[in-house]
Amino acid sequence: MAIPLVAAGVAAAYRSADGLAGASSLGVAANDGGFGAALTRAVEQTIQVGRASDSIASAALTGQASVTDVVLAVSRAELALQTVVAVRDRVVAAYQDVMRMPI
Repeated sequence: MAIPLVAAGVAAAYRSADGLAGASSLGVAANDGGFGAALTRAVEQTIQVGRASDSIASAALTGQASVTDVVLAVSRAELALQTVVAVRDRVVAAYQDVMRMPI
């Protein structure tokens, strides 16, 4: 079946992204007070929430966490992801508005 191959590919992509998490991919210093720094911090916090959700889900699989903890962690991760997607959509819409402006 193709599902295990897809799952293995997703796991490999997550591991490679996990290795890049320490580097700032946006090229903005963390102490810079601009929009880019705020965006970088927000993305890093979203990644941390996702990792916390993963670790709680793993702990639940081994019997070390309750289902309530898993549901709360997954809900936090989902809310963080929805927020990032909403911000991305707004940035793309703003870019498109700027590109449509007459010169």
